[in-house]
Amino acid sequence: MFVSYILAKIKAYLRYRETVRELSRLSDRELNDLGISRWDIPFVAKRHASA
Repeated sequence: MFVSYILAKIKAYLRYRETVRELSRLSDRELNDLGISRWDIPFVAKRHASA
């Protein structure tokens, strides 16, 4: 049980980092087209990782 909890947390963190990396590569214009500002990237990534 504890091991699966830790693995789930690690996977969520990896999803978070991947999302931040991918969104950070986009230009401000591309982010604007998606309705995301550069300041919103960590929040969007956190929502994605916890979903």
